Amino acid sequence: MMDPSTHPGTAPEAPQGPLRVIPAEGEPEPDLSALGLKDEELRELYRLMALTRRADLEATALQRQGELAVYPPLIGQEASQIGSAFALEESDWIFPSYRELGAAVVRGVDLVEYLHFYRATWHGGTYDANAHRFGMVSVPVGSQILHAVGYAMGAKLDGASVCTMVYFGDGATSEGDFHEGCNFAAVFRSPVVFFCQNNQWAISVPLSAQTISPIWRKAEAYGFPGVQVDGNDVLAVYRATREAASRAREEGVPTLIESVTYRIGPHSTADDATRYRPREEVEHWKALDPLDRYKAWLARSDRGDQAFFDQVEEEARAFAGRMRAGVIASAPRPVEELFEWVYADLPESLRRQRDEALEAARRNGHAPREAGRA
Repeated sequence: MMDPSTHPGTAPEAPQGPLRVIPAEGEPEPDLSALGLKDEELRELYRLMALTRRADLEATALQRQGELAVYPPLIGQEASQIGSAFALEESDWIFPSYRELGAAVVRGVDLVEYLHFYRATWHGGTYDANAHRFGMVSVPVGSQILHAVGYAMGAKLDGASVCTMVYFGDGATSEGDFHEGCNFAAVFRSPVVFFCQNNQWAISVPLSAQTISPIWRKAEAYGFPGVQVDGNDVLAVYRATREAASRAREEGVPTLIESVTYRIGPHSTADDATRYRPREEVEHWKALDPLDRYKAWLARSDRGDQAFFDQVEEEARAFAGRMRAGVIASAPRPVEELFEWVYADLPESLRRQRDEALEAARRNGHAPREAGRA
């Protein structure tokens, strides 16, 4: 049990410590056979992390320049997101919260369409959730947990061999949605992986003020496995998620994964984290940067040379550049969409409001889209 006086940035650990695979310098190399990853896949994990880091920094810059309304940086959490999303089968579903740009990269989601949510042009983003098996961006804390459990229950009734994975933060474990989702998944043996990115802070609320029981141990109350993993170790995250996903698909047993990581940046671009976090804590976690750590291991183990890292860096710059250009070039959504998809037959009061809004748009040089008008 965690001592409430523990430093706010200290995560409660499993008795043996969080699951770890990447060795520190000087430690013996791990047996990677259980991971089932080829060398090219090990390099692909780094590539995806590097693309995510560059895109995340670019998205933050876009918000500072007025191109996005708000953005929640994920810097420091790349290993947690890439390792977990990479471990799933293509047919499995991901239900994100609002900070899962990295998981979106793994699923091939167009980041311009993803960022439409943060540009405030479309609620949830404009990408095709069904095509990518990647749910819409969900901001209400914990709400996506119920979506993931419900989908998993339905898939099980349909006889589909898939699982769902839902991302949420340490703060969401204080929400009723989390506990209701865990209980339903346990009782109905639903194939769900509950993936908690414990980044130590729920906005300005430290972990020590959020929970006394370690997060991974909350699974015990519902009768399914809980695992604590080093969230800055991409291979450990991959291993834990792969095992949990297989257990979910084959046995209908949910798993709660607590990925111990750190939110290097602010909660969002509307937050000033320097007001509540000690600088020493941030610097401590910066020294555990998941990209630097994995890059160093790839180099030590002769799985990545400088030419490879240079190539990835060049690709990441181009990737972020295309994203930036696409976001800036994005036009506003048609005004008439404000009045669509609610009523089959628009009430007269809303019809009048729509016509007035369209006329105002014409006066301001925005031609309305004629198709789809009621």
